[in-house]
Amino acid sequence: MNLTETITSIAQEEAVNLLLLNGLNSGGSFALWRKPKTQTLEFILDDSSYALRLGLNLEELPQGFVVHPFADQEDKKAFFIRASQYFKFNLAEPLYSEDLPIWIQSSLDSDQNNSQKVESLLRQKSVLDKTNPVHGTEKEAFLQLVNLGIDAISRGELEKIVPARTKKVALPEGFDLARTFLTLLHSYPNSFVNFFHIPQVGTWMGATPEVLIETKGDFFYTMALAGTQPAKGENPMKSAAWTQKEIEEQALVSRYIVDCFKKIRLREYEEHGPKTVMAGNLLHLRSDFKVNMKATGFPQLGSVMLDLLHPTSAVCGMPRKEAHEFLQEHESFDRSFFAGFLGPVNIESETSIYVNLRTANFQENQVILFAGAGVTEDSDPEKEWEETEMKCEIIGKFIKNPIA
Repeated sequence: MNLTETITSIAQEEAVNLLLLNGLNSGGSFALWRKPKTQTLEFILDDSSYALRLGLNLEELPQGFVVHPFADQEDKKAFFIRASQYFKFNLAEPLYSEDLPIWIQSSLDSDQNNSQKVESLLRQKSVLDKTNPVHGTEKEAFLQLVNLGIDAISRGELEKIVPARTKKVALPEGFDLARTFLTLLHSYPNSFVNFFHIPQVGTWMGATPEVLIETKGDFFYTMALAGTQPAKGENPMKSAAWTQKEIEEQALVSRYIVDCFKKIRLREYEEHGPKTVMAGNLLHLRSDFKVNMKATGFPQLGSVMLDLLHPTSAVCGMPRKEAHEFLQEHESFDRSFFAGFLGPVNIESETSIYVNLRTANFQENQVILFAGAGVTEDSDPEKEWEETEMKCEIIGKFIKNPIA
């Protein structure tokens, strides 16, 4: 393409392919995302081949994108994609070649199929973990794990536990990553849809509905999200009926957040909910929390609460320490970044960090899906398995059939 010729608009799929191609060809780390209920697609690239890890003093970090695994880190650090390059565009408006930064425009001259190039690079550059191969959790093994959790709760060792499982699917021939990503954007407007690649560390894509911490100006936000049921009927939000088990499960997560506020003697906060919310074809119960950091004298509340909250009882259990130890002992796989956290930091004076749920890990020619289920003393193991099946399909159905 000759950029001096008449300027033409660029299809969204082509634009996403260009971003993915630049990221995968750079040799560095990058992330692509859209926040919930927005129309802005954002891209960040760290052109260093070194996987950077930094401490989590959020207020002091440069512009970037943070990625942290589920497991506690002894050095209290997370992977950090620094913004060597940053680009965003509005999905609701036409994108023109002149709007693209110079470092992307150079790719416009190519006559080859960018989606095929991206697929080839995705298979080459996504890491297959040969030391800890993931085989996919058998149903009987998961039911046994749920029963172990129920037994621990009945003995008074735990209040709640959130066991997880994996599901392995083949990456189909001709897989179109850009088209799949755009389909996720359209299918899950209320979720944080994301893709990130850190060389020799991991390549992941997801659509998570859960904010861990968010800071905008003087305000801090978090949420308690728990309880799951399929969305049914013409008006699923109004027709939803929650069981006592699900109500108590979500109340435990809210209590966990309030307990964290109490630890730092923060008494001035707003709590709204619980209310029914939709994430894809699933319904959840959610309570929202808001704090004025200026009025309460807590300018570093984002960092403080991030340290206190993760992993929340929604992805780990209660009490936190005992639940974490139970999962480390009894789960048969490494969660890696599943149920960890990720998100943009200090971009345009906002930090938005989400729990890494509804997510998939690309490993060469296969994809590993992850899902967990909140277990209380009233849990039915069979229903918990069904819940994980529904959650795996949130991303899985688009990988198996990208235009599902």
